[in-house]
Amino acid sequence: MNILLTGANGYIGLRLLPALLEADHRVIALVRDRGRFPCAQFQPFLDDGRLSLIEGDMLDPARLPAPPREIDAAYYLLHSMGAGRGFEEREAACARNFTDWLESDTCRRVIYLGGLVPEGPLSHHLQSRENVNRILRSGKIPVTTLCASIIVGSGSASFEIIRDLAEKLPFMITPRWTATRCQPIAIRNVIRYLTGCLDTPETIGQELDIGGPEILTYRDLLRQYAETRGLRRWLISLPLLSPRLSARWLRFVTAATLPLAKSLIESLRNETVCRDHRIEKLIPQELISYQEAIGLAFATIAQNRVPSSWIDSLASGRLDPDFLRSIRVPEHGVLRDQQCVPLGAEREKVIDRVWSLGGAFGWPSMNWAWRARGWVDRLAGGTGLRRGRRHPRELRAGDALDFWRVIMADRTSDPDSARLILYAEMKLPGEAWLDFEITRGELRQTATFRPRGLLGRLYWYSILPLHLLLFPRMALCLAK
Repeated sequence: MNILLTGANGYIGLRLLPALLEADHRVIALVRDRGRFPCAQFQPFLDDGRLSLIEGDMLDPARLPAPPREIDAAYYLLHSMGAGRGFEEREAACARNFTDWLESDTCRRVIYLGGLVPEGPLSHHLQSRENVNRILRSGKIPVTTLCASIIVGSGSASFEIIRDLAEKLPFMITPRWTATRCQPIAIRNVIRYLTGCLDTPETIGQELDIGGPEILTYRDLLRQYAETRGLRRWLISLPLLSPRLSARWLRFVTAATLPLAKSLIESLRNETVCRDHRIEKLIPQELISYQEAIGLAFATIAQNRVPSSWIDSLASGRLDPDFLRSIRVPEHGVLRDQQCVPLGAEREKVIDRVWSLGGAFGWPSMNWAWRARGWVDRLAGGTGLRRGRRHPRELRAGDALDFWRVIMADRTSDPDSARLILYAEMKLPGEAWLDFEITRGELRQTATFRPRGLLGRLYWYSILPLHLLLFPRMALCLAK
């Protein structure tokens, strides 16, 4: 089949794409920024024509390419929940532009992954998902809607937040919403349902609930995670915690941004349990239990095979997505620290070390100072060092790396030079870049800061003594 995949760079998209290609479908992947797509991972499919990329932004119809012809099915996987205020309007605009862009005479069906919608008042997040569903279904192309509760898998927002809470806190004061019931589903089961729809014509035009084999409360999720990991945890219920306070606590303790935390907490008041079980007969499969899903997630993490993570979504930081299209570090009106050090080790080993910065490995010079800066950023409402990194040794454009965002990670296009550019997403009175360039015989490390007014300049000069120690030592450590 000819498949159009929107959101191919997203958490679900990067899990679904290999399954479609391995089933010998021809996939056209629509991405907002081709530079963020992991081309190296899918190069054989790009070479043989089974995978092709088109670039476009559903929020900017003028920049959309012509719609592909003769599409058997299109997957709609565009979401903006973590992108802050106004995400409902953005999601609605994306859905309207998609239905206007894709013509009914060239596409036979649309498959949409939405959320389980309970009875009664809905959170903004669930209301937005249901609104997108209505917009898609108002078009001329028949839509299959799969409605899911929380998705459990390595890198999913739900799994990583539960992981943060259970791993870090021996005592947890839990508000009332932790007694809400949900029906978690393993990412493997989600992908099987999404691909199974292609071979099941009975699903065309249907709205189908998908869920795992268990109905659990959010307290159960935390408790069973701790049991699976061999951790002893005490959960204390306190009904006085408001949703706003719970969201701020979640943002402080976990890697969730405040907009994402607010959306999640508001949604957790709604019970998300399957009422329709037709999908189990239409696409039969063995449903994975919650604890089994945790075990599978950690097996993937242990092997460093996590293909996608919600943290690498641009919504997990402050970066404008269009910024990735312009990777040039500014040269005027900036303050700069540059270190040029001859290589004291094999060039490839130096590149490997630079590509391993941050995360569990930490930083090679004064790691305590980086950790302290992360704590200050968290107290100021920033991301801190909580996000870590997707893979301990691999980087690609768009990845999150502690409180940085990878703007460029190029180690192959020029045999004489490799370059890594990071953009700071911490709270700053200005903008900051960290640039590493490794040539045949030299490491050039450049820290660039574009101050915002007098406060920005005062900030730079106040930490200049620390920079005079940190940056030279870091360049020497990396080069040797």
